[in-house]
Amino acid sequence: MNVRRQAGRSSEAVQVLGIDPGLAITGYGLLKMENDKCTVLNYGCIRTPAGQELPQRLLAVFEGICSLINLYSPGVMAVEQLFFCKNVRTATQVGEARGAILTAAAVHNVPIVEYTPLQIKQAVAGYGKAEKKQVQQMVSLILKIAEPPQPDDAADALAVALCYLQSRRWDEAVGKLDSWKVGKAKKTR
Repeated sequence: MNVRRQAGRSSEAVQVLGIDPGLAITGYGLLKMENDKCTVLNYGCIRTPAGQELPQRLLAVFEGICSLINLYSPGVMAVEQLFFCKNVRTATQVGEARGAILTAAAVHNVPIVEYTPLQIKQAVAGYGKAEKKQVQQMVSLILKIAEPPQPDDAADALAVALCYLQSRRWDEAVGKLDSWKVGKAKKTR
């Protein structure tokens, strides 16, 4: 499925729900792009208490994402992919939270795109190995927010949403270039 085409061209309005997955804290950021203008609709975190049983924590993440989908009806959900983690337990918990997040999207028929941390940093800061603080500063600069969003997880989620919008613009530009090449090729024959 081509999610970018399904979500429309950059001249069409699209709402994207960016997600920075985690079991203790899942960051979310909702952006709307319309007529090349990006608007922040909402951002924040879904928190689960450390002492709570794992199934209840995963249910809280699932229900929180479902609530956001029901409230905002995003055209697409952009999720950060799990990256290498030294702590196996943390990686497992993040993976389980991602499962709850992806299931929420699937239940509501919201298309999903996934990006690596490197892709997100490249799209937002222009450098795939940018420091977390640089990415947060670029998020606030691009979205015209006075201060970097807090907590960090919310800023990261907005960065994931921005990555989708940047990728979408790039895909459209390349598509136009490909169309131009095809048109040129036909004219020269």
